[in-house]
Amino acid sequence: MGREQWKKIWIGSAGNMVEWYDWFVYASFATYFAGAFFPHGNPTAQMMNTAGIFAVGFFMRPVGGWLLGRVGDRQGRKAALTLTVTLMSASAVLIAVAPTYGVAGYGGALVLLLARLLQGLSVGGEYAASATYLTEASDPRRRGFASSFQYVSMTAGQIVGLGLQILLQRTLSDDALHSWGWRIPFVVGALGAAVIFYLRRSMLETEVYEADDSGGAERGTLRALWRHRREALLVMALTMGGTVAYYTYTTYLTKYLSNSAGLPKRTATLVSFTALIVFACLQPLAGRLSDRIGRRPLLITFAVGSTLLTVPILTLLRHAGSFWPALGLSLLALVVVTGYTSINACVKAELFPTGVRALGVALPYALANALFGGTAEYVALWFKNAGIESGFFWYVAACAAVSLVVYVSMRETRDLDLTRVKNAEVSTPAPAS
Repeated sequence: MGREQWKKIWIGSAGNMVEWYDWFVYASFATYFAGAFFPHGNPTAQMMNTAGIFAVGFFMRPVGGWLLGRVGDRQGRKAALTLTVTLMSASAVLIAVAPTYGVAGYGGALVLLLARLLQGLSVGGEYAASATYLTEASDPRRRGFASSFQYVSMTAGQIVGLGLQILLQRTLSDDALHSWGWRIPFVVGALGAAVIFYLRRSMLETEVYEADDSGGAERGTLRALWRHRREALLVMALTMGGTVAYYTYTTYLTKYLSNSAGLPKRTATLVSFTALIVFACLQPLAGRLSDRIGRRPLLITFAVGSTLLTVPILTLLRHAGSFWPALGLSLLALVVVTGYTSINACVKAELFPTGVRALGVALPYALANALFGGTAEYVALWFKNAGIESGFFWYVAACAAVSLVVYVSMRETRDLDLTRVKNAEVSTPAPAS
């Protein structure tokens, strides 16, 4: 892989890291600011309110996927990536300065909601623009390896957020964190986004996009996407099981270990932090493996493992009791999830032609995330509040089982030429190769 390709991957990944740092830091610090924007009362109800606003951000992702996917296909991947980080910076600033319930009543919650809507728009386009950029910028023989850095950077963003949380937990009192300390990570996110904006202004466009002259006026339009509706539905089905599992073992894990397993917040945070470091290191290894043996074997391994192991893992985690058992079970879960996360970006990008690739990945992926990924935490808390927390375990396993059917029947995409992808090449199911 040449120096220019590494430069493209670095800039694309660094921006993705900041985007997802800002996105996930909301969830990781929610336990500290949940009481700041809503009346005092039931802590679980406060968490459900903040989780509801977290989910609302996901429902803006289809809108962001459509708008920014269109920009990516018509104006270029660089233009879309620059716009997404601008929106994310604005949202981080809003959260950092949002007034509390004691100062402005529900006005603070409205500012929080507006910020999450902007984040939803941003991330709705960021995923597809980043997935498309990383896939197109790489050597065709190493697309799995290169695109795996999307989840390396996503996870790195969360690691930085959790690392900052650990630092603040050890330098500030609990009262200070609940009072004002939770604002610090959002200030850091806004500054990081400003740096990435500067870097992305000088980034290079992909050769695949610059060489494409197809599509004309229909580039990035819903009409063009409709001609690839089978692939769009495939993206949604591909995403369903993976996104629920990913958000369960990353975003929700710290809260689950704290609220259900009874671990101290600091221990729960350290478990997530350590597990995510290992998880990030696994992504390129699995991506490179997919370049050798294909995408489908990894996807099928993930789906089988998630279907069979989710209930036992989450049940045992609830009784883990200390750091090491919790870490071991968390790592087992994330090893399974790696079969999806390491390659899902390139698999989806490989399904569409250049003129509709960004929109084709963005819109159906965002819809699936709005329905399943964004609601995972809220569904988990709903089951817990209803006194049937184990019902959520079966829900995660069922979503993985649905995706397994798709993985088994889909065609292998590893050897497709991105400059010559046609509808007929990818829409017809084929047996395992």
